[in-house]
Amino acid sequence: MASLDSKVPPPAVVLIMAVGMWLTARAAAAFDFAFPAHTWVAAGLVATGFLTGMTGVVTFRKARTTTNPMKPGASSLVTWGIYTLSRNPMYLGGLIMLLGWAIGLSNAVAFLFLPAYVLYINRFQIAPEERALTSLFGATYVAYQARARRWL
Repeated sequence: MASLDSKVPPPAVVLIMAVGMWLTARAAAAFDFAFPAHTWVAAGLVATGFLTGMTGVVTFRKARTTTNPMKPGASSLVTWGIYTLSRNPMYLGGLIMLLGWAIGLSNAVAFLFLPAYVLYINRFQIAPEERALTSLFGATYVAYQARARRWL
């Protein structure tokens, strides 16, 4: 399914997953659960995810490289800041926000969307980006892959 490679903007994937989680939670009310302070935990995770993703964007902007995930390619390899912890903090931020949303929905079925998000982003976004970065930066990027984890 290479036709999906880098075709759907990752923020749209997060939004689609969030809507799917909400619809599924409404349809599967039998899987609702009670979680004390779930609203606060959910809000904290959504905020943490947003800040994680935005830190990646700001770091890219400081490095004067593209933040457009639809056209994998870069003018420089960013390996500092948040990129020492994760090669994909923007996608990690999306996952953390979805985790917060799942907790906010308080429905066990909503959590099934989290691995679906990871699998989709790994296959259709990260893999094409890694191929492009390996082509652009060669051994330097391969060494960076050995130092920094894909997600966290």
